[in-house]
Amino acid sequence: MPNFIEQTKNNFNTVADHILKSLASNEAANINLQAEESLFVRFNDNHVRQNTFVEQRVLSLTLQKNGRTANLSFSLTGNNELDLKSATTWLESARLECDLLPEDPYQVAITNNGTSDSTLLGKLLDPSAIIEAITQAAEGTDFAGLYSGGPQISANKNSAGQSHWFAAENFFMDYSIYMGEKAVKGVYAGSEWNVDSFKAKLSESKNLLSLMARPKKVLEPGAYRTYLAPGAVAELASMFYWGSFSFNGYKQGTSSLQKLADKEKSLSPLFTLVENFKMGLTHRFNSLGELAPEYQELIKDGELKTYLISSRSAKEYGVQSNQASPGESPRSLEILPGSLKEKDVLKELDTGLYLSNLHYLNWSDRANARITGMTRYACFWVENGEIVAPIADMRFDESLFDCLGGNLLAVTDFQEINPAVSTYESRAFGGNKNPGMLIKDFKFTL
Repeated sequence: MPNFIEQTKNNFNTVADHILKSLASNEAANINLQAEESLFVRFNDNHVRQNTFVEQRVLSLTLQKNGRTANLSFSLTGNNELDLKSATTWLESARLECDLLPEDPYQVAITNNGTSDSTLLGKLLDPSAIIEAITQAAEGTDFAGLYSGGPQISANKNSAGQSHWFAAENFFMDYSIYMGEKAVKGVYAGSEWNVDSFKAKLSESKNLLSLMARPKKVLEPGAYRTYLAPGAVAELASMFYWGSFSFNGYKQGTSSLQKLADKEKSLSPLFTLVENFKMGLTHRFNSLGELAPEYQELIKDGELKTYLISSRSAKEYGVQSNQASPGESPRSLEILPGSLKEKDVLKELDTGLYLSNLHYLNWSDRANARITGMTRYACFWVENGEIVAPIADMRFDESLFDCLGGNLLAVTDFQEINPAVSTYESRAFGGNKNPGMLIKDFKFTL
């Protein structure tokens, strides 16, 4: 009996080929598939609170006809006979929609951007063994979180002959360990479950939690010398996904990096950020089937090298595309490491704040790249290079032009991968890779 990946590949090829062969001479089509077979297990107090299994295949069809573009999506069952009938119906719906729509002035012509085929098989735990593997390792703790794992698939075909396939088996365990209202957060993720690695990750979290038992220190608002651990840097980096690198956003005046692009502001020479598909966190092809560069510098030594430019923006503004996704958001970000060694972090911090995580981030002043958010989980006050006490939660309000600019003192020589753990509608692909950062005068307002 074929497994999910094999069955889905056969099903997708059958349905996509049927649609493409059904096109009239004045029609062109682009087809995408997102599919997953995922087990979800939610834990509370180291017991299973909820579990479910999701199998879904969603096909998205873009039909171009007489200068018009119609987009629609529908679910596939995996049964070829049923899905072929459904595809015929939806193709007719797209044709009717095209007839009603105005011409699309920035329509991107459907072309052949090549072929790729990648299937990355993992070594995941058998579903019957997951609960025991997790609860035994976390025994004696108030463990809460979400496990999700299984194959994920993204595929693309178009009427110009293009074909891409990407499938990967992976998992994540996004968890917190509680001590009353205090908690430490962690993520264990990968394509191969390793009992010893998971226990080691939990051990790190338990050690931090033991420090949380000390009396809490309440700090006054102000500017503090601060170390952001990779988990906290990942939260800062997540703001770059909110249109910061969008070339269309730059032209529309909504990019938070506008002043960096226009040379009104600068970032530290210590700060370099790239889009790196060599990390293997997600596929290179976008929804048009265009292959992005494997490695592309976005900010180098504090200077903006390029925005992410989709083919649609390229056509609208008369510039060269760099095969960005239509939304022009990063998909595989990496902040490059520096020279600060892990053993020297507390010594170099000396006296100040050690922040493991940040939370509830949002723009407070997008034009000036100013972000507000809260400290959360294992955050400590440090004196003379020694952790003294956990801190009461604080709100910060800080500009990226300051904390990643002149106030950035050092970047660690180690990084951590922060996998995408979003499960809205489907499990997300991708993630990012971040070092820790030492910053002076990180500003807290409450």
